[in-house]
Amino acid sequence: MSADQTSAACRIGVITFPGTLDDVDAARAVRHAGAQPVSLWHADDDLHGVDAVVVPGGFSYGDYLRAGAIAARQPVLRAVVDAARRGTPVLGICNGFQILCEAGLLPGALVRNAGLHFVCRDQRLRVETNATAWTGRYAAGAEIVVPLKSIEGRYVADSSTLAALEGQGRVVLRYLGTSPNGAVRDISGIASADGRVVGLMPHPEHAIDSLTGPSTDGLDFFRSVIDAVLGSVPV
Repeated sequence: MSADQTSAACRIGVITFPGTLDDVDAARAVRHAGAQPVSLWHADDDLHGVDAVVVPGGFSYGDYLRAGAIAARQPVLRAVVDAARRGTPVLGICNGFQILCEAGLLPGALVRNAGLHFVCRDQRLRVETNATAWTGRYAAGAEIVVPLKSIEGRYVADSSTLAALEGQGRVVLRYLGTSPNGAVRDISGIASADGRVVGLMPHPEHAIDSLTGPSTDGLDFFRSVIDAVLGSVPV
C-alpha cells in the first residue's frame, strides 16, 4: 500500500450542527491533507468508526444561552466525549473550542472579546508545543499565520487552571503582536492532559491553500493527526 493510500485509510469525522458554518471547509482540509472526511450529524450517537474528530466553527444553535452550550449536550458530543476518553484525537476550532470547553473536555471558557467587537483578520501565532496529536508536524516555537474570526474568543481560566496548563506544557498556541481579543496570557489554543484533544480559536482549515488563504500554515494540523493515527508520531 502506498503512503497516499495509507493516509486515505485514516477517517476523520467532521460534525455538523444547526448553525455550523465551516464544516465543508474542515472536510476539504481533511481531504487536502490526504485523509477521508466522514460527515457526522449532531443527532447521531454513533461516530461510525472514525479515527479522529473535528468539531468545526460557526454558530451552533445560534449561540443561544452561551456559545457552544447547546451543542455540548447533543448526542454526537456524548459520543465524542466517550471516544476522547478512550484516546481518539479531537480538534475543536473556534465554536468547536467553545463546545469542547462546555463539554468538559478542555478547561476554562471562551467569553466576549475585549472591546466587544467581532474580530476577523489574519493572525500571527506561535506554536508552543508539538507534543499533541494535532501539532506534531510543527517545530515548537514556529510562527504561523492563520485566519481568526470570532466575537467570543477571549480565553479565560482561573489561576490554578492556568498554572496547570503552563506547567504541563498544554498551551498549544499563543497570539503574537497585539492581542486580538484580550485572551489571558495571549492563549489561543490549549490541549488536554494526554495531548489528544486540542481546542483553538483560529481557523487552520482556512489556511491550507495559498489560493484561498493567507498561507498554507494550517495544513499541518490535519497532517499531524494522520501521523498520530497511523502511529508514525507518538503522542
